[in-house]
Amino acid sequence: MGYNKVPCIAFFLWQFISFSLPYHSFAIEVDANATAQLLLDASKGSSRPIPDTLFGIFFEEINHAGAGGLWAELVSNRGFEAGGPNVPSNIDPWSIIGNETFLIVSTDRSSLFDRNKIALQMEVLCDTQGSNICPSGGVGIYNPGFWGMNIEQGKSYKVVFYVRSTDTVNISVALTSSDGLQSLASANVIASASDVSNWTRKEVLLKAEGTNHTSRLQLTTAKKGVIWFDQVSAMPVDTYKGHGFRNELFQMLAEIKPRFIRFPGGCFVEGEWLRNAFRWKETIGPWEERPGHFGDVWMYWTDDGLGYFEFLQLAEDLNALPIWVFNNGISHQDQVDTTSVLPFVQEALGGIEFARGNSSSKWGSVRAKMGHPEPFNLKYVAVGNEDCGKKNYRGNYLKFYDAIKHTYPDIQIISNCDGSNGPLDHPADFYDFHVYTSANDLFSKAHKFDQTSRNGPKAFVSEYAVTGNDAGKGSLKAALAEAAFLIGLEKNSDVVQMVSYAPLFVHTNDRRWNPDAIVFNSSQVYGTPSYWVQRFFVESNGAALLNATLKTNSSAQLIASAITWQSQDGKTYIRIKVVNFGNSSVNLSIDVTGLDPNSEQLTGPTKTELTSTNLMDENSFAEQKKVAPGNPKTLPEGGMDVVLNPYSLTSLDFLKKTVSLRMWEADASSKSSI
Repeated sequence: MGYNKVPCIAFFLWQFISFSLPYHSFAIEVDANATAQLLLDASKGSSRPIPDTLFGIFFEEINHAGAGGLWAELVSNRGFEAGGPNVPSNIDPWSIIGNETFLIVSTDRSSLFDRNKIALQMEVLCDTQGSNICPSGGVGIYNPGFWGMNIEQGKSYKVVFYVRSTDTVNISVALTSSDGLQSLASANVIASASDVSNWTRKEVLLKAEGTNHTSRLQLTTAKKGVIWFDQVSAMPVDTYKGHGFRNELFQMLAEIKPRFIRFPGGCFVEGEWLRNAFRWKETIGPWEERPGHFGDVWMYWTDDGLGYFEFLQLAEDLNALPIWVFNNGISHQDQVDTTSVLPFVQEALGGIEFARGNSSSKWGSVRAKMGHPEPFNLKYVAVGNEDCGKKNYRGNYLKFYDAIKHTYPDIQIISNCDGSNGPLDHPADFYDFHVYTSANDLFSKAHKFDQTSRNGPKAFVSEYAVTGNDAGKGSLKAALAEAAFLIGLEKNSDVVQMVSYAPLFVHTNDRRWNPDAIVFNSSQVYGTPSYWVQRFFVESNGAALLNATLKTNSSAQLIASAITWQSQDGKTYIRIKVVNFGNSSVNLSIDVTGLDPNSEQLTGPTKTELTSTNLMDENSFAEQKKVAPGNPKTLPEGGMDVVLNPYSLTSLDFLKKTVSLRMWEADASSKSSI
């Protein structure tokens, strides 16, 4: 996150700022002399194609974006591995039901799975009879998930766990309220000693009879004996296409219509230390066999249920191109010398083969066994993240570049080094550009790429956002500056070919970074104003950029662009987007030339606006669309004079129609400005 302005760790500074921001209201000032004119050439010869890949998303495992977020697994630390490989170990967030009079819970290294050896041992001291009778409801363990499990009436949840015992078992598997008093769904698992003398997989389907957004999963018994548990999972049945993605969070992504997804980081890829970096091989195969790892940059454990395969599947489900960021032997604190980096190169080549290889290849066959015999459409890879300044980066990068181009010459390779101000000293197809800054500075950076060389590698603005005082937890002010920046990138899309905001998700109980595009908890989700800005640019991918010149007689802070795009029903539109970053209304006059007077006519427009009463207004669970686009309004026919409200993003859509000359002449007097 953020090498252009701030390193990953700088988010600590923002946390203390962003929770106590003053709200700045603005009075609407109407300056009779505040006017602007947009000269728009709509002729086909003046347009330039916009890359189909311009706007996408960047997913990093930060803020519990995946674990406890998009990945729908309800159990946290499902394999009891988060406490480390040594025993006894911490089983947090698992807790015990009952006290030491009734049971003793510990961990040992008796797991069935070679890559995650920790299992939980539960010695039950009480029974249904005798001197030590178990309390009503039994004793056992429970897991609260990620700050509470969202259980909804009528929905089904698949619970899977592995169990072993030296005696018969009678285990109650239940979804309950956070205090255990309300039972939402339950089932009993009864097995003879011979059935569970070795590790045995058990599965139950629980249908909820009530709703509770802060539920827990509990495993209890009232029978004396020793029981071992391992790899306990609870998943809602209704994930997106059964692929494990939480439906409402997936839908928020789908509505942006991203053309690419960069994953899995970010600093998450690097690790504070290499031993904790994301390693793709450890995240594939059956979920029970994945060891998980501690993300030591964002400081939490992930079971890696959302692994390399799932990221590729996510890209496919979103109809987006995957962009895989892999570790190049460099973390925040340590790095591999170029003379020793070959094993990392081989690991990257193996990862590409996993995605692209045929089903008979070494790694392609592993993918096929996971249910995807056809290759994924991996065309882009990034060598590291924010590592350009590290002493071994260029040497390591060249090793990766040469090896990948030799084996996969069509793959586009992204360098961490910024080429916007001058040529790179190494070959690349793209260079990565990150920017986190104030609203005013980002607004000014709308022109950042105006003078950038059009020769050489293209730019990938893979991380951008307004941060600090201007941002809060996602303000209108931040969003408008970002909108202006995106308009500038759209106008420079001959050199800037891909753009994505960061970070994408935040769980409200784990804000490691502010602001973020999408905010959620166990049961709710909303988009920040920055999210809604991205919705304005959905139709830009693959559209045509028109030549638009903005003229103003005042110091108004305006920026505008115009595109022509086609809807799914084949209709052609011209869209004008304008940001007014000032506190005065501006009267905008639009002058369109270049239309064929014999056959082309514009109708409409419809106007969509993003604004609010206060510049620092934010959305929340209570007011999820306080700052969101209003319903499109149809302006008077012609609509070439528009008032731009202060601190607003305005979109105008004109329908481009083919008409006869007679119809055109009949309407000409009312559309003389076209």
